[in-house]
Amino acid sequence: MTDLLYSEEEEALRAAVRDLLTDHCDAPGVIARTESDTPHDLAAWKALADGMGLAGLLIPEDRGGQGATHREVAVVLEELGRAVAPVPYLTSAVVATEALLACETDAGLLAELATGRRIGALAVALNVGPGDAYKVVRHEDGRLHGELTGVADAAAADVLLVPADDGGLYAVDADAVTVTPRASLDLTRPVATVTLDGAPGRLLGDAEPAVRRALRAGAGLLASEQLGLADWTLTETVRYLKDRKQFNRPVGGFQALKHRLAQLWLEVVNLRAAARGAADALATGEDADVAVAVAQSYAASVAVHAAEEAVQLHGGIGMTWEHPAHLYLKRAKADSIAYGTAGAHRAALAELVELQAP
Repeated sequence: MTDLLYSEEEEALRAAVRDLLTDHCDAPGVIARTESDTPHDLAAWKALADGMGLAGLLIPEDRGGQGATHREVAVVLEELGRAVAPVPYLTSAVVATEALLACETDAGLLAELATGRRIGALAVALNVGPGDAYKVVRHEDGRLHGELTGVADAAAADVLLVPADDGGLYAVDADAVTVTPRASLDLTRPVATVTLDGAPGRLLGDAEPAVRRALRAGAGLLASEQLGLADWTLTETVRYLKDRKQFNRPVGGFQALKHRLAQLWLEVVNLRAAARGAADALATGEDADVAVAVAQSYAASVAVHAAEEAVQLHGGIGMTWEHPAHLYLKRAKADSIAYGTAGAHRAALAELVELQAP
């Protein structure tokens, strides 16, 4: 029987990450950053990656990393979700890292990603799920040509992992491409268009298994980010409703609101089980496809619902730009189509467990 409860080490990791994010990613600072030209908080990233060594959790020790598992990464992502931290952790330390691990060729680049000295991004659109088709660029005479849209955190990346039409995955320095920011609902995880006009690329390995592995891990661990987001919005809403008074009594005492919060609590508890299940399955390799599909079939609706309730139940202040509720709602909505929609994951799940629609 798999134990999905958090270990003492995981709880200690959570406490350390939360302390760091309390110092680096307070809500006013994140809001101010989204209004600037530099949405990524590279100081927080340096503290996470270099100071705590968290960028290399998935990388074996003999290849320059920490040799941890997806369970520890899930705890980190829960805390990053709670803070809506504008750092490229999911895209670099999970997705790009998993793609490189599948190639098993470039130890130097892996070691650089592990320390956080370089930030990687898989040049596949954020909305592409583990089983979906993805766009490739043209490989001709050792150079890459083409345009890739919707690439998350491309603006922060030092190296892009680019799939090409010859079936290879290529490492391309960010200096060799043009990155054009695009309008993004979630300003804490901006997307961009990457244009390659004869950019030199270094072959890493086969694109197909690397991309599939990377997107599966991204989808599975995204559920932990969505859990953190939902948990923060629920906790913050309950706290506010205990303090806010109307008709000389706390708003949270009204029966109708109690029922709404109780329903939301149940959803968050269920999401925790699904997200932990996905992280554990990715760590052990047992039924990982099914566990990831289950988690992503459920996570988006819970995160969005929790964020919507936070905005509404905070009343007037929840509608303001100064209150962080809008950051959580935007992240939840953007996450709901990241690495495949809930509908796409349900369809994949039906196929995996041979439960076809009539």
